[in-house]
Amino acid sequence: MSLRLGLPARIFATLLMIFPGKVGDRMWRWWYQRLAKAKAWGDFGFMNYGFIDDDKPLLSTEDEPDRLFIQLYHMNIRDIELNGKQVLEVGSGRGGGAHWIARTYSPQSLIGLDYSAAAVKLCTKLYGRQKNLRFVEGNAMKLPFEDNSLDVVYNVESSHCYSDMSAFIEETSRVLRPGGYFAWTDFRDGVSIQTLNEIFDSTDFEILKSDDVTTEVIAALDEISDDKRSRIEKGTGRIIRRSFETFAGVRGTPVYESFTKGELRYYRYLLKK
Repeated sequence: MSLRLGLPARIFATLLMIFPGKVGDRMWRWWYQRLAKAKAWGDFGFMNYGFIDDDKPLLSTEDEPDRLFIQLYHMNIRDIELNGKQVLEVGSGRGGGAHWIARTYSPQSLIGLDYSAAAVKLCTKLYGRQKNLRFVEGNAMKLPFEDNSLDVVYNVESSHCYSDMSAFIEETSRVLRPGGYFAWTDFRDGVSIQTLNEIFDSTDFEILKSDDVTTEVIAALDEISDDKRSRIEKGTGRIIRRSFETFAGVRGTPVYESFTKGELRYYRYLLKK
């Protein structure tokens, strides 16, 4: 990903620009290991920016506090039949999305793969009792699964960390069965989304849907910024706090401002092999 934003607080954009390729991957791994252990999130199962539109899923009382984060997952996979399917989430983070999908849509199995061993350990601790769900450590650009072995792969707000999007997309295509679906959502600048479209066009994927959902993501960030800031303030020291706020897209941070200025846009794609 190319972030040409001139941001004063670039905690994760800077990692990519200064440490490209495999070095950058290792830096991201360190950062997510830190996040998995950070008190700022506690047992919070979500780190995404959230989403608001009129297609609101029915949630249990248990899930309602996480509605805006769940709605981002719902938006990404809502046009796919998951019941009885073999499903993979690449970049499962703190596991809340995978847990909700496994409980709600009854896939035969759902594997949450993450580069951070600490995140996998945390997810297993939080959600290990869900029988059709398990978490594994692995690399998005070298997926540890057999060819043509999965029905659905989805990826939520994770791929901006990957040093080689072509490799990730090729691996996704490899592990999907013919007719399988790839649901992707994340943010990009103008140059990066053009490059991504060129990558998609060079593969055996058919683009079924491609939407700019920036407005809906900003609406969610506006609603949840105060809560995120409060959590971060309670759980981090002053030196690292601004970096956590920037990573979380809190209102007033460079990342948030980049969305409002149009320097970053948030996208959702649905593809079929």
